[in-house]
Amino acid sequence: MSGEALLVIDMLNDFVLEGAPLEVPETRKIIPAIKREIQRARESGGRVIYICDAHDRDDREFTKFGWPAHAVRGTKGAEIIDELRPGKEDIVIEKTTYSGFYNTALDETLKKLGVERLRLTGCVTHICVMFTASDAVLRDYKVEVVEDGVAGLAKEDHEAALRIMKNVLGVAIV
Repeated sequence: MSGEALLVIDMLNDFVLEGAPLEVPETRKIIPAIKREIQRARESGGRVIYICDAHDRDDREFTKFGWPAHAVRGTKGAEIIDELRPGKEDIVIEKTTYSGFYNTALDETLKKLGVERLRLTGCVTHICVMFTASDAVLRDYKVEVVEDGVAGLAKEDHEAALRIMKNVLGVAIV
């Protein structure tokens, strides 16, 4: 199964911890599913890749989209939560916007590893997960979203994103 990679998207302190600047409470419920997926990937020879917001203090995303400052490089908030810490063989790729592919080394890394199929987990379903899924599909990757391994800010947005990814992008919801 070396042709598959698990993406763990934005499971960072600033999204997961109670009281965090951009807290997504549902993320705490998906941690067991993501742990399961990480174990599954490692046992089957797949790669685990963490896709992580990493912003400058004055990142234009904060004003452009109205988000509070979050995941600022070098802060505790930008770190992956303790429960999902990367292993030695795992890869961490920083991103500065919604898609894990935009201005990152993700596509190049996947090609070098011979990855053709992606399993997506993390947050936020209707933002970073969906835009990463879209860019993956447009690059001809086979994409699966682990339904119990993604979380949204609002139930209706989460459900809409799953429908759009399935019905418009052809993503498998597993």
